[in-house]
Amino acid sequence: MPGSRPDLRIEALAEHHDRSTFSCGIDSLDRYIRDQAGQDVRRKANGVFVLVVSTQPSMVLGYYTLCATAVPQGEVPVAARKHIPRYPLVAAILVGRLAISATRQGQRLGAILIADAVRRTYASASTIGASMMVVDAINERAATFYEANGFVRLPDSLRLVLPMSVIKRMIEA
Repeated sequence: MPGSRPDLRIEALAEHHDRSTFSCGIDSLDRYIRDQAGQDVRRKANGVFVLVVSTQPSMVLGYYTLCATAVPQGEVPVAARKHIPRYPLVAAILVGRLAISATRQGQRLGAILIADAVRRTYASASTIGASMMVVDAINERAATFYEANGFVRLPDSLRLVLPMSVIKRMIEA
């Protein structure tokens, strides 16, 4: 599935995925996938999606999480407001975490994961209702990555948004 990389697959986290040795270099993201992700999936708190090599389907190369959230209308960037309803809280899908194994960083795998997250978000938006994607970048480097992938940064923040109308244009292009 993932674009021009038929050797890779993105799938929902399952018991056969070996998370014990995953390391991206950021302790909180490493601890999450090793210790918390399975519980979140069982409790339906987050959707957790892992990137694997087709020939080694248990080895996790990277992952991301999705869950429902809401953003106060006043926090939405002016550039994005024309694309969303004028409710006090705007329904959104949150990319809670995204990480790539340290041994595979620099291979554009993060772009593959975010593209998959965008597609899944768009596909589910008409079912659960969401006007945008939201991400809280873990640091400035991550925020720059999301900006390069079309997200708009909220002022003085590491929070970024991507309106569903923009996602629709991306998907249809």
